[in-house]
Amino acid sequence: MRQSSVIPEASTKKAAFRPQPAIDMRAFRPEDAEAFRVLNEDWIAKHFGLEEKDRITLGDPEGQILQKGGHIFMVFSEDGPVGCCALLLVRPGVYEVAKMTVAEEYRGYGIGRRVLAYTIEQGKALGAESLYLETSKKLMDAIHLYEAMGFRHLPPERVVPSPYVRANVFMELTLR
Repeated sequence: MRQSSVIPEASTKKAAFRPQPAIDMRAFRPEDAEAFRVLNEDWIAKHFGLEEKDRITLGDPEGQILQKGGHIFMVFSEDGPVGCCALLLVRPGVYEVAKMTVAEEYRGYGIGRRVLAYTIEQGKALGAESLYLETSKKLMDAIHLYEAMGFRHLPPERVVPSPYVRANVFMELTLR
């Protein structure tokens, strides 16, 4: 009798435990500009489509983020850049968490949580009183992560109009 080549459904699902790959996180360097752009364009295009503000920011991260008092953090594995997150200076003491992503093939390993924790710690080290973020209801996994890390939804009267059409969830983390 010939054995079936059908794989049981349970074995095709992701394993419940996946060891985290070794990663390094560090501040953005000029040579990271292309990776920062590509990582962000991939997730934005997959879920929404690029907006003009995306093109401006991703096309000139040094001028649009760093020179305006912000910071970008890059995540690397042995394969190269696999994630990033930025802190955009809103005003003294307040930064916006933005352009956070992990490459598709590296999702599910807890890297998003690690990069967000790193970004929060960097915000604290910079003397931030609070961190703000904008996201979309379409990104429920991200919203759950932000909630788990202490971000709270802003009431409508505290929401500042966003340059992004996709933004419909606004959150804040008080650091002091």
